[in-house]
Amino acid sequence: MPANELFSRTERLLGSTVLQHIQKTRVIIFGVGGVGSWCAESMVRSGVSRITLVDNDSIAASNCNRQLMATSRTIGQLKVEAMKERLLEINPAAEVETMCTSYNKFNAQMFHLEHYDYIIDAIDSLQDKLHLILQATSAGTQAPSRPRPIFFSSMGAALRMDPTKVRVAEFWKVHNDPLGAALRKRMRHQGQLPQREFLCVYSEELPMENHGVITSTTETSSVNDQRKAQINGSLSPITGTFGLTLAALVLQDLYKKQ
Repeated sequence: MPANELFSRTERLLGSTVLQHIQKTRVIIFGVGGVGSWCAESMVRSGVSRITLVDNDSIAASNCNRQLMATSRTIGQLKVEAMKERLLEINPAAEVETMCTSYNKFNAQMFHLEHYDYIIDAIDSLQDKLHLILQATSAGTQAPSRPRPIFFSSMGAALRMDPTKVRVAEFWKVHNDPLGAALRKRMRHQGQLPQREFLCVYSEELPMENHGVITSTTETSSVNDQRKAQINGSLSPITGTFGLTLAALVLQDLYKKQ
């Protein structure tokens, strides 16, 4: 199908000039799970054609309740590869790069954040998320001739069930979110603060409590992995709303710039 037909509705709403910028935009998404997978697909469906997916996990049965590419057919596949296959089914001309690894302070330099227009944080690990925030908000300072990448971050989407409570706010104004509070506390303790303001997607709904028990051997092993966040119950309507909102922030920013 011709590209102009694929994105005719995007062009009708935003205009041809904005669509051209959307298609040239380079985006990197850290974490292709319940939030990141919906963000990636929404952006590609809107015209983003140059996207990098970063995640080291494989699809488990427990992912099927909220992750876009997780189905009974894709269980066992690498998340980034299953997501790439799905995105190319939408737009075969898209440039989808996959990196089967997780972001951390030891490999941070390999991602070259300054080469992207937008950086999306949808990872769970507290320490890795903190490091990414610090790196992403300082990226591009050494290349004044190139615009600094825009950074958007997802806070905690688990333990909620009301999508109407999903909000967008600057990091220091996020409330009712234990993950955001933990990040701010650790930043102050370490004396390391973001180099600039950035927007977060969060829920102002007070977190619920887990009522079930972990029975999956896959999930049990993840609990013992200190790089993982605590495993909590979550629902597709919430994680999907987070991911779609992140994608919308990118599109809104591109529109405003034109």
